[in-house]
Amino acid sequence: MLYGPWADGEPPWPTGRCLPTEASGYAERVAALAMIEPFSDRPQAITLGADKAYDTKDSVKDLRSIKVTPHVTQNINGRRSAIDGRTTRHCGYKASLRIRKRIEEAFGWIKTVAGQDKTKFRGRDRVGWAFTFAAAAYNLVRLPKLMTETG
Repeated sequence: MLYGPWADGEPPWPTGRCLPTEASGYAERVAALAMIEPFSDRPQAITLGADKAYDTKDSVKDLRSIKVTPHVTQNINGRRSAIDGRTTRHCGYKASLRIRKRIEEAFGWIKTVAGQDKTKFRGRDRVGWAFTFAAAAYNLVRLPKLMTETG
């Protein structure tokens, strides 16, 4: 089984890049760091919206070390969240959590409509190709709507 992070394109454009990884419990966080690190030297602030799996001390520390503000959903089930008030007090944090829904919708479409919930391919390369192809198809489906929104 493969999972992976998803880098959303600049609004209002469709999804930018995806990187399938093996489901190991930490590979998704490592891949997300690898995908966002080239953008960490930008002059303006950069944020990363992510789910509860990224709410670990190591993940938050790694993101902050490359000057990325982690807009991670807090995981407070039986423990303290690694995301503190420095992040959650800003209105941008709440906006990131709402916007992240678009990415989850993309994953839902890829799993249901594109049939990637139980892929018939084996191996990272083949599954990665199928996932990228499904993401491209999702972009094509969204493109007419995005073009009408932007004029």
